[in-house]
Amino acid sequence: MTNPLDICFEDDHLLVVNKPAGVLSQPGKTVDGSMATQIRDAYPHADGPMLVHRLDMDTSGLMVFAKTAGVHRDLQQQFEHRKISKRYTAVLTKSPDAVGGQISLPLRLDLENRPVQIVCFEHGKSATTLWTSVRGESTYQTDDARVYFTPITGRTHQLRVHAANIYGLNTPIVGDRLYGQEASRLMLHADRLGFWHPVTNERVQVISQAPF
Repeated sequence: MTNPLDICFEDDHLLVVNKPAGVLSQPGKTVDGSMATQIRDAYPHADGPMLVHRLDMDTSGLMVFAKTAGVHRDLQQQFEHRKISKRYTAVLTKSPDAVGGQISLPLRLDLENRPVQIVCFEHGKSATTLWTSVRGESTYQTDDARVYFTPITGRTHQLRVHAANIYGLNTPIVGDRLYGQEASRLMLHADRLGFWHPVTNERVQVISQAPF
């Protein structure tokens, strides 16, 4: 049985929902269930492709879906022109050495080990992440290992690689089965999503507290 949607914002034009960890954003090659199919089933009269963007299956958090083709097109353009603001909460396996900064490491697919992404200065696509340590707010560990990530670009597995890579923070996100060690879940949650409403032109900011 499909779990009920966790809707954080909704009007006649769009909705923002909380995706649980372990659920695909769109159907996979061998898995039919996804947020996209669940939303489509819940809104059968919606016009156009509702899915605007994606989160990794292991990542939880906020996703926006369009109810009309025009709204979908506008939101996609906002993503392309980086008018969408996003923030993620993560718990790392150990505290970073600094209190914050910027990570710029180009990424590409590891063709021999899909879907793993690797840092490649020769053929990788540019990827930039801002990060801030959240001292004293980690409830998962006694160590101050909780951080906020603000991705400037949106590459596949960007935050996970930037955290784990030796040229990044050199400390994987807790529960990262691809770039660290598996745990009960990946401690990565999309907790803030901001965009310009395609119809009202007002700025919409949605917040979802991390469940860890």
